[in-house]
Amino acid sequence: MRTRNEQKELLVKEKAIELLVRDGFEGFGMQKLAKAAKISPATLYIYYSDKDDLIKKLGVELGNRMSEITLEGFAGTMSLAEGLKKQWENRSKYWLEHSKEAMAYEVIRHSPHGQYVTSVAASHFKPVMKEFAHNAIRNKELRPMPFEVYWAIAYGPLYTMVKFHLEGSPKGDKHFAFSKKLMYEALELILKALKP
Repeated sequence: MRTRNEQKELLVKEKAIELLVRDGFEGFGMQKLAKAAKISPATLYIYYSDKDDLIKKLGVELGNRMSEITLEGFAGTMSLAEGLKKQWENRSKYWLEHSKEAMAYEVIRHSPHGQYVTSVAASHFKPVMKEFAHNAIRNKELRPMPFEVYWAIAYGPLYTMVKFHLEGSPKGDKHFAFSKKLMYEALELILKALKP
């Protein structure tokens, strides 16, 4: 039996992320990955039993890393303004510093393995975020609303601005530059929209 090589395993993950971002879930394959990593296809099966195993494990790893960064310095007991500010700072930091990982995780989240990956990777993340929202409602800082509406209002604008920064604006140019100044201006509007 062949032994695991940590460097090769890291290379496989790096190339898997690149291929997922470039080709999407449907265009991703083990043969293509082996070629991109310049290893034999058999070597991949030292680390993963098949494509699905690789996608699930990589998705959970990326989701856990995103959750860790998103929760740095954050507590479910924070006020709505303080907590959302910290969330926006952490989420934008993750997306700007780990954009390929973030985009690969998005591909995986929208794949047939998305539900499994998000349930495992978010197991420690969801309770903190739930506590935060419930505290904000109890403290009359946040009006009650369906979770999906809250999420779209609270985080949708941030992700849209970050994606404009990374991919270009909908006007067809790449001139939009994300900045903390713009982020805080948008956050101020979001906080007004969420208040009862």
